[in-house]
Amino acid sequence: MTTIRPASPLDAARICAIYNPYVDGTTISFEEMPVSADDMAARIADVINGGLPWLVLTDDNDAIIGYAYATRWRARPAYRHAVESTIYLDSALAGQGHGMRLYASLLDALRTRGLHTVIAGIAQPNERSVRLHERLGFAKVAHFSEVGFKLGMWLDVGYWQMRLTAG
Repeated sequence: MTTIRPASPLDAARICAIYNPYVDGTTISFEEMPVSADDMAARIADVINGGLPWLVLTDDNDAIIGYAYATRWRARPAYRHAVESTIYLDSALAGQGHGMRLYASLLDALRTRGLHTVIAGIAQPNERSVRLHERLGFAKVAHFSEVGFKLGMWLDVGYWQMRLTAG
């Protein structure tokens, strides 16, 4: 049985083990160099200290198999009710429903903080991520062509948005 719990900086090494293969071998992440455990620990602490959730999904052995978090959308004060979401799973476990469960928990955590909207940037193509977001109720709101360059190719990014509160 899987469990979802808040992350801590102590989870950084395992989170890097999930994330860095996406950095090294895919265009899903626009980072080009693997992230160190120290850098990841600082990222986790920044999110938590900023009052936003960073969640991890663990398996029966309490091993982290996925994570999801939110960051502020933009720095200006009027954007304070909008966040950008991120989710990554151990690639061997994708397509088994873990992403839906983890992401739903993240969205619930965002709602309890009174946030109004959540935005997800998805490097294109990424059918699996698009499908996950749309199943959760996100709608595509923007598409930027050739805004990233990685692995010898120009890459597009689409943005999906979901309102967390009415009005």
